[in-house]
Amino acid sequence: MTEAILLVGGRGTRLRPLTVHTPKPMVPAAGVPFLTHQLARARAAGVEHVVLATSYLAEVFEPYFGDGSDLGLHLEYVTEKEPLGTGGAIRNVASRLHCGPDDPVLVFNGDILTGLDIRDLVETHTSSGADVSLHLTKVADPRAFGLVPTDADGRVTAFLEKPQTPEEIVTDQINAGAYVFDRSVIDAIPAGRPVSVERETFPGLLAEGAHLQGMVDSTYWLDLGTPQAFVRGSADLVLGHAPSPAVPGRSGERLVLDGAEVAPGARLTGGTAVSAGAAIGEGARVHGSTVLDGAVVGPGAVVRDSLIGAGARIGARTVLEGAVIGDGAVVGEDNELRDGIRVWCGARLEAGSVRFSSDC
Repeated sequence: MTEAILLVGGRGTRLRPLTVHTPKPMVPAAGVPFLTHQLARARAAGVEHVVLATSYLAEVFEPYFGDGSDLGLHLEYVTEKEPLGTGGAIRNVASRLHCGPDDPVLVFNGDILTGLDIRDLVETHTSSGADVSLHLTKVADPRAFGLVPTDADGRVTAFLEKPQTPEEIVTDQINAGAYVFDRSVIDAIPAGRPVSVERETFPGLLAEGAHLQGMVDSTYWLDLGTPQAFVRGSADLVLGHAPSPAVPGRSGERLVLDGAEVAPGARLTGGTAVSAGAAIGEGARVHGSTVLDGAVVGPGAVVRDSLIGAGARIGARTVLEGAVIGDGAVVGEDNELRDGIRVWCGARLEAGSVRFSSDC
């Protein structure tokens, strides 16, 4: 049995207002908390025991997932008292692992949506004899990521953080946020202080001559760190572009959960997900968007590539494009919000009061 650690302690600052009341991994994507997709994929790959490294709004996780038995998993929860970074969080949960020093342990970041073949990553780790193996993916513009060049055998040769000049961009391979550690490597991470695996652990291991193996995987990969990316990821799950056994329905243009109401004249396309208790009015057009529990989209509204928070209300004929509406917000009729505008939780915009504003 392969064990896994899921890093779900981040504050999700870039995702606000989605994360004001909800930790980032618990924001719904394609009808269920995003973490559900990660857990389901881990279970499908043969993982049985997962330790969740929690911090921000840690009290939310266990009441929802319990002991994990509904997913066929054994889940445990460890909460950081102070922020410890990625490496510190991994080390902080090590005592909950059951495996021996030479056994592999999967580690996942809690905000990555991927089609990675998890079994293949574990097999690469085992067959190569690596101390740590990293999932790598190729991106067109790597400047926002850490570069990970490898040699002809896939062995990692360097870690280069967020290069800016053409001379610094020596590869298009980046750290994709999934790893396999030998248990003994986890136990060697310093305990009780913040540690970054990207800036301290991995470069330190490389300098000591450890074997770090890279596995380049070209399947679907998306960092859900921004609202626009999160909305896209949810739509891709509904459309079937991103694989997950946890999507509660068939892939297609729309996913409408039980208890939602969609008027006969409304049109839902592009992987739109409508959660329980939400209502879509007559003549509304909703494309590539996420409508959370209890939200209301009024008649004739046009919603594109947007996320509408739980209990929010969108007035008749209002246009949203690339917008994020926080939980409980009210956007009156005949407004027009575009280009990444965020409306805070509980805010109220009167009818016809906003056109293209970014001050919400």
